[in-house]
Formats: sequence, structure tokens, C-alpha cells
Amino acid sequence: MARVQRMLDACAELLDEGGYGELSTTRIAERAGVAIGSVYQFFPDKKAITQALGLRYLDLFSMRVTQRLAEEAFEHWTEAVEAIIDEYIDMHRTVPGFRSLHFGDVVDVRLLDPEADNNQVIANRLRELVVTTTEAKEGEELDRAVMVAVEASDAVLKLAFRHDPDGDPTLITEAKLLVHSYLSRHFGPR
Repeated sequence: MARVQRMLDACAELLDEGGYGELSTTRIAERAGVAIGSVYQFFPDKKAITQALGLRYLDLFSMRVTQRLAEEAFEHWTEAVEAIIDEYIDMHRTVPGFRSLHFGDVVDVRLLDPEADNNQVIANRLRELVVTTTEAKEGEELDRAVMVAVEASDAVLKLAFRHDPDGDPTLITEAKLLVHSYLSRHFGPR
């Protein structure tokens, strides 16, 4: 529905401008050009709107990663991992609101799913992509490896973007090296 998309777009813009603390349903309604009642028709509060935005980002990230993995021929799994990290970095730089919200940690570590923290939701989605696009076998070892890789890269990439809106290139390189080194233990060296 176009009205909901306008509200989510307005939420993203306002997050970039003032962060979650400055966000309100009234400001979202004004920016989206809708009545406040329209906001409440779909979302009970600003947390619900940011949750919907976080889920939209997760779907967009998954779609971008899936498309990139399908379009490019990777000689080694490390190149696929780098492509996934590059998609995250590009979203950080170009998708309105993503820099402020990421996948929702700023609001609630269980924003995307009340049963799992946000990084677990992302790791589950990436694990599904890895299994469907590679010869990786499902199991506890893969689950754990993807979870650790997501947590580690998330921490270093947050650090990379903390003081540099484009991401400190040295720290981005370190995040990729960290994930490559760790995953090499599970999937073999380059």
C-alpha cells in the first residue's frame, strides 16, 4: 500500500535527520502527508513503524544479496562473503534511514522478531541464502559459524561507521579479514 510505504519512507528520512529519540508518530504523519489517524490505523506507535522499517531493510538486504549471488560467478566462497559485506556497506551509504536504524538495534535488540535478537534473524536469513546458493550443509556448525560471523562483522562495521559516514575503509577491510579468517576455519582457506 502506497500510504504505508510513504510512512516508512518518512520514518527513514526522520531517522537520518534526528535519530530515534526525535522520532514521533506526529512527525511521521506530517512528513508522509497523511493524517495521524492513518499512522495509527497501521502502527500503534513509533516502535512499530521502526519495526516495519527494519523488516523492510532485512527484505531489501536479502533481495540484494540473493540477486548479487545469482548474477556473479564467484571463484571462492570468500568472494561471496565480501559481496555480502559490500551490500551491507552500500545500504549503509545509500539507503535512507539505514545508517540510523541498521536492522533495529538502536530501538530494541529484538525488534525484528520477539523470539530472537536482530543479529540472529539476520544470521538465519544469511544461512538460508548460503545453503540455497552454495554446497554448504545445514547443521549446528554452519549455524554457529554464520552467527559468529554476523556478530563479529556487525561490531566492526558499526565501529567503521561510528565517526565516518562512508565507513572507515581500514576498518571495513579489517571486518572482511576477520570474517574471512574465521570462516576459513569452517569452509577451508582461500
